[in-house]
Amino acid sequence: MEQKLQKIFRETFNKPNLILKDDLDASQVDTWDSFNHINLIINVEEEFNIRFTTEEISQVENVGQFKKLIRNKIA
Repeated sequence: MEQKLQKIFRETFNKPNLILKDDLDASQVDTWDSFNHINLIINVEEEFNIRFTTEEISQVENVGQFKKLIRNKIA
């Protein structure tokens, strides 16, 4: 999951050297705007064949929380 997620983040934000850390959030990635945030969610949903609710996404504050949410969905 980690490698797939890193690939999605790198492609979505056009940052080929982006390293995912649990405390990474939108304020640390200059291309992480509202449009790319939606693209990120869609790309993750498609890659892992899962769906998020608006409430679930609104509670995610960083990559670590996002990974936990994904793990819970695919479990």
